[in-house]
Amino acid sequence: MKTKPNSKVNENINVITLGCSKNTVDSEMLMGQLLANGKNVMHESNQLGGTVIINTCGFIDNAKEESINTILSFAEKRKKGELDKLIVMGCLIERYQDELSAEIKNVDGWFGTHHLPEILKSVDADYKRELLGERLLTTPKHYAYVKISEGCNRPCSFCAIPLMRGQHLSKSYEELEFEIKGLVKNGIKEIMLIAQDTTYYGIDLYGERKLPELLKRLANIEGLEWIRLHYAYPSQFPLETLDVMREYKNICNYIDMPLQHITDNMLKTMRRGITKERTQKLVDDIRNKIPEIGFRTTLLVGHPGETQKDQEELLAFVEKNKFDRLGVFTYSHEENTAAHDMSDDIPQEEKQLRADQVMELQQEISSTLNAAKIGNAYKVLIDKIDGEHFVGRTEYDSPEVDNEVLINTQNNYARLGDFVNVKVTDATEFDLIGEVVK
Repeated sequence: MKTKPNSKVNENINVITLGCSKNTVDSEMLMGQLLANGKNVMHESNQLGGTVIINTCGFIDNAKEESINTILSFAEKRKKGELDKLIVMGCLIERYQDELSAEIKNVDGWFGTHHLPEILKSVDADYKRELLGERLLTTPKHYAYVKISEGCNRPCSFCAIPLMRGQHLSKSYEELEFEIKGLVKNGIKEIMLIAQDTTYYGIDLYGERKLPELLKRLANIEGLEWIRLHYAYPSQFPLETLDVMREYKNICNYIDMPLQHITDNMLKTMRRGITKERTQKLVDDIRNKIPEIGFRTTLLVGHPGETQKDQEELLAFVEKNKFDRLGVFTYSHEENTAAHDMSDDIPQEEKQLRADQVMELQQEISSTLNAAKIGNAYKVLIDKIDGEHFVGRTEYDSPEVDNEVLINTQNNYARLGDFVNVKVTDATEFDLIGEVVK
């Protein structure tokens, strides 16, 4: 951590958030602390002057490039005197602080992922330990992300998250219940449970996987209408989680499980701790327990050692299982990861071709699945108004990454943050179109 003094500091503090939902939570926690210190806090404002704090992402090449470009842009503003102070924090800094601070000037402070008290001190604020889970939300007023743990103990070959976030550390039942009760009291209706690996929850605190027990406790919080589970690791997935999901109506029939690949060759190379046979059995077990579940997965193509045969087998797996939602990344060669010792010999053009092949197939699958929903009615949470449409989601869709439901504003009535019943009248590859019904 490096800082340099600056005598002229405006009370306005503008926080810029890059990267994933876990970074969103970190920024919200930071802003909650700043607000409690009497600071004038903004999120991604165009207003200049005062202090800018950039919360960076260092996950893959594209994210790192975006973070560096953002730092350079604001460093130039700092040089011109358009800012009083520039602070940079987060994952990218945890990994590359020495290199970045040597190359980029006009930054007043560099902080990694575990320096909240120091960040606050750098802007003349105190860390208030009594603020348990209190934060300034940047999401719409009816949903929020909640981190149930920090860090990761998994050895995946391609992933640098343990280098940036450290080892797995669960929050206690009591801390999470307190945090979520506070959010519900302030109008939150939907909670997205996130972590680097939600299925590892509880091992460090309670000696075993306790995600099912946590879900039970949270499902009994009065006023919490939807609970959504993200980032479930496939190896040693606690199937009791599905029994709890089936038992409680306010736990969405939804799971986000990044499978990454399917061939034994790639699963072993990626150090995923699972085989093709066990992966397929897990997918089957999940769907057998909850046939109507919305299954989201993420895949990684272009990893060192991936062959054309691996790609063909992956496409066959996607075709067979017809996942409701699917995203794909191309491999990024990350320093200090296990895969970095391997030759990154698949050209970027080939990586992108393989990703495009997966997404073209998924587009066809999604189109077919959506068309089958025409005529059905679903409970929909209204997120926003976009042009002539209310935009909402079913329990099978998470914000930003999944399908949306479009409802014409001229012929229908709805309010932001409300649940409405919607009959699907039409569908596209990645959206449903419907009308409100009683």
